[in-house]
Amino acid sequence: MGGGGSARRSHEIDYEIIGESIQMVEIELDPGETVIAEAGAMNYMEEGIAFETKMGDGSEPDQGFMGKLLSAGKRAITGESLFMTHFTNRGSGKKHVTFAAPYPGTVVPVNLAETGGQLLCQKDAFLCAAMGTQVGIAFNQRLGSGLFGGEGFILQKLSGDGMAFVHAGGTVVRKELKGEKLMVDTGCLVGFTQGVNYNIERAGNLKSMVFGGEGLFLATLQGHGTVWLQSMPFARLAQRITGMYAHSKGEGSVIGGLGNLFGD
Repeated sequence: MGGGGSARRSHEIDYEIIGESIQMVEIELDPGETVIAEAGAMNYMEEGIAFETKMGDGSEPDQGFMGKLLSAGKRAITGESLFMTHFTNRGSGKKHVTFAAPYPGTVVPVNLAETGGQLLCQKDAFLCAAMGTQVGIAFNQRLGSGLFGGEGFILQKLSGDGMAFVHAGGTVVRKELKGEKLMVDTGCLVGFTQGVNYNIERAGNLKSMVFGGEGLFLATLQGHGTVWLQSMPFARLAQRITGMYAHSKGEGSVIGGLGNLFGD
């Protein structure tokens, strides 16, 4: 399939989502087709696929070194690596390569050609995409959102006209907004399409913020487009695990007490 045509920028890759609660995505590449991915996301690949680590996403092949460095530097702001891995089918016939995120959840396929050519997503949500997809960043226009919004301030921006795959922790929910307003915990937001406005607002009054147990701020989404939400953000999962570990270390448990009794 290759580039598909002169007007199309991204490679036309085929795919299959594997699994239910802990998913992975298998990408099928025709000879010459390439998929880009975050470093370390690959699970397995067939003979004939060559991979190469490059600076940036390769969406602008004629870009000079400084341009590539600037584009990759924008990704570094989100905490991601300057480099991405490019997997290309150098053999004959169809070949497969499979990717998975480093924690349990759902793989969300998004056809950028059907979403206005753009998707904004959490900084750690991007998994892989067809070659030609541009992976950048997007800042919220209001500085206050950055100072108080925490994880929701800097978003990754995926631009192109091919398939992109993002990862959601736990169960994923897809919401179609038709002008209404949706309030979301900042960590539960996976991504949203063009036409949806994003902002950070204070969650309730001071009393509810201090004693309610919820976050201090909520992401508000309003407009016309698609929003993807996740039931278990990785940051929330990690916080619960470390909290339980610290609690058991401080007070002990029945099993832990027995272990100490026998000198373990």
